[in-house]
Amino acid sequence: MKRNIALFFIVMVSSLVAVQPAFAEEHNYPDISRKIEKLSQGLAGRVGVAAQEIGSGVSLTINGDETFVMASTYKVAIAVTLLDLVDKGQLKLTDLIDLPPEMMVAGNNAIAESYIHPGIKLSVANLIEVMITESDNTATDVSLKLAGGPQAVTKKLRSIGITEQRVDRYCSELLKDFYGLQDKTSVSPSVIAEAIAKDPTLLVQMTTPNIEFEKDPRDQSTPKAMLELLLAIDSGKVLSEKSRAFLLATMSRTYTGKDRLRGLLPKGTPVAHKTGTIGGVANDVGFITLPDGRRFAIVVYTKSSTTPVADQDRAIAEISRTLYDFYYLTAQDK
Repeated sequence: MKRNIALFFIVMVSSLVAVQPAFAEEHNYPDISRKIEKLSQGLAGRVGVAAQEIGSGVSLTINGDETFVMASTYKVAIAVTLLDLVDKGQLKLTDLIDLPPEMMVAGNNAIAESYIHPGIKLSVANLIEVMITESDNTATDVSLKLAGGPQAVTKKLRSIGITEQRVDRYCSELLKDFYGLQDKTSVSPSVIAEAIAKDPTLLVQMTTPNIEFEKDPRDQSTPKAMLELLLAIDSGKVLSEKSRAFLLATMSRTYTGKDRLRGLLPKGTPVAHKTGTIGGVANDVGFITLPDGRRFAIVVYTKSSTTPVADQDRAIAEISRTLYDFYYLTAQDK
């Protein structure tokens, strides 16, 4: 009976999930990549997906080799590079780092808008904490500088065999390029407020696709490349066990994007993730734990979306729940 129920559900799910040819051949499932794109049709623009059950060695992808703007999901790579320096003894998580006023960056953050006076120090551990959990842009730029800059992060990615992901700019530079504020010396909250006062259309740009920005190859990744990074983190290939545990625990405390990967999962499902949002881009990447304790890594990227943010979130949530059911129920048939 259990086998029949599982088979019935697999047939239903197979209409929604795209499976790589090797996986399809092994399990005799049809190639259904077109249908998972249909799932998000009308909710988001172009969608890229990559997922893999931990330990399986087999991945599922949709537009997996296409490049997407990473937005704040690139902060995972920055955290890895910084923690690698900790593993090498060049930094300690307890080291206190100055956050100078000139490095304050506006955005979805706590630091620049909460601490308006000079004299702020945060430990390396707390820089990573707010960079991941709150997607704080100030903490990101300070962390990126501490890690050796964008080139050092890309070099780290290459050293572990990841070739289709690159980090090129600080958050401040990225935001200047997106909003056309290259003449500004900074993108602090006050500078952004002044720019919006002069040009109210900047508010519209915050949730509007910027096609020229999306065409820029800088700070982009394929879904497959981000999946490779997640798997490298989890396997211990790129970090010590202590740093791995630290990063995964930090990602589990992320509270941005509550309606994305987490949105349609059963209440209490453990999710360790990092979101990214800019213009018509809405992303979420991380790890999801199934009821039986198994886990899978998942990457969902979108771009060129003209729909409301709530619809973009829903597209990511639908894909996440579909893969959650797929991985859990296909195991019941084994």
